[in-house]
Amino acid sequence: MQTPGAPLPRWTVGDVTVHRVDEVPLPPPTGAWLLPGATPDVVTGEDWLHPHFADHEGILHLHSHSFAFDVDGLRVLVDTGIGNGKQRANPAWHNLNTDFLDRLAAGGFPPDSVDLVILTHLHADHVGWNTRAVNGAWVPTFRNARYLTSRAEREFWASYDMDAAREQMFGDSVIPVERAGLLDLADVPADGMEIAPGLRLTPTPGHTPGHVAVELTSRGERALITGDCIHHPVQFAHPAIGACVDIDPEQSEASRRRLLGSLAGTDTLLLGTHFAAPTAGRVITAGDAFRLQPVAAV
Repeated sequence: MQTPGAPLPRWTVGDVTVHRVDEVPLPPPTGAWLLPGATPDVVTGEDWLHPHFADHEGILHLHSHSFAFDVDGLRVLVDTGIGNGKQRANPAWHNLNTDFLDRLAAGGFPPDSVDLVILTHLHADHVGWNTRAVNGAWVPTFRNARYLTSRAEREFWASYDMDAAREQMFGDSVIPVERAGLLDLADVPADGMEIAPGLRLTPTPGHTPGHVAVELTSRGERALITGDCIHHPVQFAHPAIGACVDIDPEQSEASRRRLLGSLAGTDTLLLGTHFAAPTAGRVITAGDAFRLQPVAAV
């Protein structure tokens, strides 16, 4: 987590500067709940995870943050975290009160300046700052922006038998954006799609049916924002480890393996949506799996 008033951690990709906007560290029990296959023995067996991504007892480090950047004249925010004042079943997400918007503004992205909000998928910890409370109502936080997610994602949840907690989340963080006419749905083909010069959506289904990763290119350099295709670097070494909330675990693993395999040995900078600092790195091959070679922010 950056200290108040400090510059946002950032990485340069050609002419694009990608900023990490921290919301909150996730509590230590999150890893064991979210990635039950990442047992302490598995985690401590990967020495390279220490000290950044796990402690010596095998407890995973996980964060909630967004990424902001300018590309092709667009001011873009990827995912919007958990949000403040949201009623959530998960105690770690319930009724937060963070200075996320202040950090975003201090980094040069005041809410009214954002042009495009990309939602990798529609889970509570990725859509929360879509809205904020104003006079007792949930209104779009980024009122001058278009919000974008895949059509497959929205249509899946439209026909899903939601429990009360998910209905609450859609009611306070997704439906107000739709009612304001700000949500766009993208038909993302299997080979991905360009949504602006240098900015692409790459399908990575499994965690949710319409999940996408976000790819940036500039001056021959490339970066990829994972969303929840990969929650934690332990999944590089053990791609079969999935999240307890994966809709299709087999497809999620296949997407993860395909993505890591395509990036291994390249100069592509991978940015993890839930990775603890240093958050970014390059994928290298390690035996029949992979590792993350960290790249520190500046």
